[in-house]
Amino acid sequence: MTSKHLAALAALLFTSLAGAADAEMKPFVLAERSGGDPAALVASVRSKLEGAGFRVAGSYSPYDGATVLAVTNDELIAAAGKNRFGAYGAVQRVSITKVAGELQVTYTNPIYMQQGYRMTGDLGNVAVQLAAALGRLEEYGPSSGKTAKRLRKYHYMVGMEYFDEPSELGKFASQAEAVAAVEAGLAERRGGASKVYRVDVPGSEEAVFGVALTQGCSGDAFIMKEVDFKPTRSTGHLPYELVVSKGEVFALYARFRIALNFPDLSMMGSNSFMNIRCAPDAIKGALEKVVGK
Repeated sequence: MTSKHLAALAALLFTSLAGAADAEMKPFVLAERSGGDPAALVASVRSKLEGAGFRVAGSYSPYDGATVLAVTNDELIAAAGKNRFGAYGAVQRVSITKVAGELQVTYTNPIYMQQGYRMTGDLGNVAVQLAAALGRLEEYGPSSGKTAKRLRKYHYMVGMEYFDEPSELGKFASQAEAVAAVEAGLAERRGGASKVYRVDVPGSEEAVFGVALTQGCSGDAFIMKEVDFKPTRSTGHLPYELVVSKGEVFALYARFRIALNFPDLSMMGSNSFMNIRCAPDAIKGALEKVVGK
């Protein structure tokens, strides 16, 4: 690793240990710009992650030219177990996207996601591990970042949902029954949804499912075609999550889930929330079909 990369890692770790109270963060990290064969790069990225102690919980291609690897490790699992709904943060997403002949390797920023999901603890070491494995050229996404304080109380605008206002999709007699219902719904591809991954959080009665969505206004490709238009793609926004917690099934409401990763998306005009206004209800409807409630 170059001295430039080492300096960046040191600065990142210092920010994390200091609490990131004043530091502005962005949701994604650009690791590498590359060329060559996409399949070979995906294999290389997977190997690097596994060599650094990460487990690939699942992967999928939401549309042509894009691959997402959902990764976790013991540190992410332990952090998730300390928080109700910490399962949202148990998985980080690594993506390889072909853009105009260039291959972009990117991943979600663990510290940003930790704050957005209101998790206690410090995922700074996970951020350092990802950077050491894959590289770290820059954080990116919105034109300006957000502090931890702003992320912990984030919503897009007045009248739109916060982290603690999710879609409540179903309640079951036990955690096992709820997990089985979600597994069955995804296996049957109800609502155009299928399973990308499942990660259980031991000791917390929580599990998180990554869900590929394919139909109409809820579809991954439909939404990303509108919102992910900048030169460096934010493919790691995908996939959507379902969290099963203590026998209940939840999903972050789309007006929060999408806005957290695209906070500077305009409300009106080209490439705007208005152009995907059908998506929140469509996503909720598709996930309700999965749960069968």
